[in-house]
Amino acid sequence: MRQDKKSFSHLSLQDAKSIQPILKAIEKGIANGKMTFSDEDDEIILKPEGLLRLKVSASESETRHQLNIKISWNIDDPKLDDKSILSISSGNPRKK
Repeated sequence: MRQDKKSFSHLSLQDAKSIQPILKAIEKGIANGKMTFSDEDDEIILKPEGLLRLKVSASESETRHQLNIKISWNIDDPKLDDKSILSISSGNPRKK
């Protein structure tokens, strides 16, 4: 069993337009089965395979809105905990 753990973290301020290519690269990496994350300090290569666990959370307060997306998978035992359906829409909210 593999005991070594590598991690990568990057923090920067960017506008919504500059984040879009990053999200598209992640999408492409998931589709191709390989993602390389790097900056001037570090690099990590991830190879998504099998069933991927997706966690999406969103919150808002008066001064801050936050979106978290977490994707994880197990190399040895890819089990899906929950098969609930996620719906995400863009654009204007529906008027009631």
